[in-house]
Amino acid sequence: MKILMVASECAPVAKVGGLGDVVHGLSRELHQRGHDVAVILPKYDCMRYDHIWDLAISYENLWVPWNGGVINCTIWFGHVDGLASYFIEPHAEEQFFNRGTYYGFWDDAHRFGFFSRAALEFMLKANLRPDIIHTHDWQTALIPVMLYEIYESLGLDRQRVCHTIHNFKHQGTTGRDLLYATGLHRADYFGDVHCMGDDFTPGAINHTKGAITYANFVTTVSPKHAFEARHSDQGYGLGHTLYRFQDKFGGILNGLDYDTWNPMTDPYLRVHYDRDTLERKSDNKQALRERLMLQQVYKPMVAYVGRLDTQKGVHLIRHALFRTLEMGGQFVLLGAASERGINDDFWHLKNDLNDNPDCHLEIGFDEALAHQIYAGVDLFVVPSLFEPCGLTQMIALRYGTVPVVRQVGGLADTVFDWNHSDLPLSKRNGFVFEEASFAGLESALDRGIALWKQDPHGFQMLMQAGMRYDYSWRLPVEHYLNIYRYIRC
Repeated sequence: MKILMVASECAPVAKVGGLGDVVHGLSRELHQRGHDVAVILPKYDCMRYDHIWDLAISYENLWVPWNGGVINCTIWFGHVDGLASYFIEPHAEEQFFNRGTYYGFWDDAHRFGFFSRAALEFMLKANLRPDIIHTHDWQTALIPVMLYEIYESLGLDRQRVCHTIHNFKHQGTTGRDLLYATGLHRADYFGDVHCMGDDFTPGAINHTKGAITYANFVTTVSPKHAFEARHSDQGYGLGHTLYRFQDKFGGILNGLDYDTWNPMTDPYLRVHYDRDTLERKSDNKQALRERLMLQQVYKPMVAYVGRLDTQKGVHLIRHALFRTLEMGGQFVLLGAASERGINDDFWHLKNDLNDNPDCHLEIGFDEALAHQIYAGVDLFVVPSLFEPCGLTQMIALRYGTVPVVRQVGGLADTVFDWNHSDLPLSKRNGFVFEEASFAGLESALDRGIALWKQDPHGFQMLMQAGMRYDYSWRLPVEHYLNIYRYIRC
């Protein structure tokens, strides 16, 4: 099958968050199964060009209709981790992708609207005819709209679109002037609430709503989050639209790159181990304490790794730190905040606890340290207010570290409570709480620390149960292939 991924990110060459990891992981797994897979990205000036092999011009003078005129583009081609990858470089006064960073500009809707139109124009002119166009998040959500409203009649009449929504919070809501720029026009038609008109902002169009309306199938990144998006405020206003198109909407759990995250081969670890040699994990715990200058004592270690923002439940992360110390444990944090208030708060916290031999806060991100934390600690907290999928809990399980999570989104689909799950004991792999409160967090964290202290054998069973789970891309790819085959019929 010929599959073309069109996205604003693909790790490791262009990555801001989990979107880049998913596009890379899914594409690579499809490629390894023998499918003809290619990726189209913007040619950012800030990309990791050292990860692109044999980059060269593939197509010149691609004239893309835009804003009543045309913009000339050059298409570059190279390989990223073995994946065929195209990069669109527009020669425009606006310098759409030469701004030193990926997102955060007032004209982002126009930047990625142009990228979407250019991707379709390239398919048309270069005779690229994929069976499936797989688009991702609001940045490429106009592709199914323009495919069926403009390009189907020009020759792209056999292509089908699967669109994945990674984050409902960001939908690409913008003014109707974008319709003129893209060549869609007909503001009254596309701006209607039954088409792309935003339900809550009069006169605005919603990119994501357009993709839900026009794509042949729409997914989000876990089954639980698909339910939440339809039936709770986690759909951020798109619940009614998802209800209208419920027959073509579902959730598929993201996969984890099991080559990158493998305690048997991880180059950042002092000692390698697997489920059958779990006793070696303690050597990594010792190494972590040495690196962070924590005291070498018989205590449980708890960690948080990830962004420090409201979505992640920063007040609960903070409380987990103090609760762990109160319960006689050690706590390690590795994370960064984009909001100044949160950043300042955790820097103050770091300074206050700087001399505590049982606590270390690292504000920022360090790839090697992240791997060492996953391998070295006993418990891993993920108290998110919402979490479409989440990868950190999957990484923790892979490394025999027991997750303590809130029962939302992908966390609920991957972590099953030691005390209260309906699954057999051999299938339970962590501790879960429901209410986003201090009491809720304590109800799970306290049980985890108590099991570590009072029943080491039971805790080891829990660690091994987690390591038995397979959250690689193997099963998610099967689900995506089923969708691809379904929409091709």
